[in-house]
Amino acid sequence: MQHADVAIAGAGIIGLATALELASAGLHVVVFERGEAMRECSWAAAGMLAAGDPENPRELRELSKFSIGLYPEFLATIERLSAQKVPIRTTETLQAAHTLPPGFEAVDSGSLHNMVPGLQQDSLKFFALEEQSLDPRDLVRALPEAVKAAGVTLLEHTKVVSVRPEPDSVHIQTLQGEWKTFNFVNACGAWASDLTGFSNISVFPRKGQILLVESPETLSVTIRTPDVYVVPRGDGRLVIGATVENAGYDRRIDRAAVSRLHKAAADLWPPIREARILDCWVGLRPATPDSLPVIGPSDAIDGEIGKSDSVKIPRLWSALGHFRNGIMLAPGTAHLLRQMILSQPLSIDCRAFGAGRLAESFAR
Repeated sequence: MQHADVAIAGAGIIGLATALELASAGLHVVVFERGEAMRECSWAAAGMLAAGDPENPRELRELSKFSIGLYPEFLATIERLSAQKVPIRTTETLQAAHTLPPGFEAVDSGSLHNMVPGLQQDSLKFFALEEQSLDPRDLVRALPEAVKAAGVTLLEHTKVVSVRPEPDSVHIQTLQGEWKTFNFVNACGAWASDLTGFSNISVFPRKGQILLVESPETLSVTIRTPDVYVVPRGDGRLVIGATVENAGYDRRIDRAAVSRLHKAAADLWPPIREARILDCWVGLRPATPDSLPVIGPSDAIDGEIGKSDSVKIPRLWSALGHFRNGIMLAPGTAHLLRQMILSQPLSIDCRAFGAGRLAESFAR
């Protein structure tokens, strides 16, 4: 029987960011991953740090702003520990809408042409956001190495079979052996509900198909419309996405869907018609019924998150359901979980992310 202060199931960006944060507090952390670290939704993401996207749920805005504020230190820590760079690829986004959201002004046609020559407006109104993006594949390489350098035990190809709370610990059974811990964090993404103790939390996959092209012309800003987004990688490569499908755990590429994405991007910015398609892939985003994440005690159904008298199983925690914003929300989620686990004051109000709202929805 092996022991840890905190055990985490799931080595995507949420699980590994949380492990890094808890290890920095001096805790012994073990992370179990049924496959390879960062090879599911984190690997498949576009990498937009879209904190200011007005299409995000209103309840997500404070957490988004908080997490973005932590990003410079988050990346600096990863780079220091891994000795690998995770560069910011773009720093501005042109977002389009048929009707401008309150508080935003449209970019005039001349400025649009200077920013993206050839951009097709049609009936869309574009407004500018100070928004960064990165290549998640840089994080795929660097974050697992940073976590290990921080002293975290990262166990890949180690599936958690069962999780059983006991009076003084949590017993974890894996296919490779048994562990005991004081705190267990479920960060299993779209597979979170498979674990015992979490079956009443509704988290499900939303399939996203994405393609990568190599453009003969340079694009320096991210472009996002209601139908498609284009994210430059800074070296001629462009990520184009993404579908949002209720298709269960289906990972098949639908060539017709990919063609529609490519056409939508080319209609938006014509140079993409001449771009060479390099790759396409599928990611399974972990979604909840209200598109908000679950952060906190797994059974906090009543009362304020983080108060022990409102928690039925105080040593089980959730970090789930980040949907399209897992890359952006990772540092903020990790920081809040550290505060919860160590019984520290919370930096922001987390009541909107409590597990109880989904348990009640599940019961109905």
